[in-house]
Amino acid sequence: MPRSEEAEWWANAVYAAVQEIPHGKVTSYGHIALLLGEPQRPRQVGVCLKSLPSAESGAHFNSSNVPWQRVINAKGMISHRGPGSAERQAEALIQEGVEVTRDSMGEIYIDVSQYGWFPSRLPSEEEQDDDEAADENGQ
Repeated sequence: MPRSEEAEWWANAVYAAVQEIPHGKVTSYGHIALLLGEPQRPRQVGVCLKSLPSAESGAHFNSSNVPWQRVINAKGMISHRGPGSAERQAEALIQEGVEVTRDSMGEIYIDVSQYGWFPSRLPSEEEQDDDEAADENGQ
């Protein structure tokens, strides 16, 4: 079923925000929602990432250019979204140099004090503000 215009806008905003997470860092679904001005929508961030098109789809945003693996839950844990999904995400993070640990229940965690990325604004918004200030000053 095709997405509504609003759902398409939201998904694209999520994907663009996730693209700004630096290599080797992680953030939470809730933090992406907060950065997008919708702090009550962390689950919708997860839904968007779960439905991220494959690289082969030809979609503008896809699994090869949106670093989905860098988004974890608020507890610092990789959420299970299907068989083997947590392991795939952990492996992708390990490839970026992120250390992952397993607890006695097999849950996979990331130390957010070391690898967390929680800016108050997206870097692209800061760049826009800098550009606007330069324009106002005639530069």
